[in-house]
Amino acid sequence: MLVDDVETPVLSDSDVHHLFRVLRVRDGETVTVTDGVGRWRSCVAVGGSVSPEGEVRLQERRSNPLTVSFAIPKQDRPEWIVQKLTELGIDRIVPIHAERSVVRWTDDRAPKHLDKLRRVAVEALQQSRGVWLPEVADPMTSFEVLPAAAAAEPGARPIGAGETSVAIGPEGGWSEAELDAAATAVSIGSTVLRVETAAVVAAAHLVMHAE
Repeated sequence: MLVDDVETPVLSDSDVHHLFRVLRVRDGETVTVTDGVGRWRSCVAVGGSVSPEGEVRLQERRSNPLTVSFAIPKQDRPEWIVQKLTELGIDRIVPIHAERSVVRWTDDRAPKHLDKLRRVAVEALQQSRGVWLPEVADPMTSFEVLPAAAAAEPGARPIGAGETSVAIGPEGGWSEAELDAAATAVSIGSTVLRVETAAVVAAAHLVMHAE
């Protein structure tokens, strides 16, 4: 469970409901709590709350954080992407407005979408028992992201060791100007993938090479 302080963990009402009503945790069972920035400890469920049991531990963050950026797809697919990238251990997740994007989050809509994505990240962190909550950044333009990222592009070289940031374009593909702006280009497979599939494949490659 994500808490503000692992020294004296306090569960919110929604956490209590999720833990004891949805997950049906019983008194005496072990529950792991984390502050989302690497600190975690074991607790025991008791009386509708948790009581610290083990010592506080720290999992160091990787020295080179991993970033996956993606052109915003339709419907609930951004939520699915954030869920899976959180489970995989990506450190920073960036929604993109690309030149050929169909979906764009306007200033009045973006906060609502981002709130949802950040809640999804919290839920996915708890489900996967991670201890580092990823940053879900505000939407950025492709030209803000690509100079420091590898653009996923069919026919490019494979993702290799040392890669830390990959950007996934819209289903219409990157424009020539966007590819020219990218730090480099990488291939994530021999077939054309949907945005959400490409994001997960890219994340898996990054994590594999980082470990």
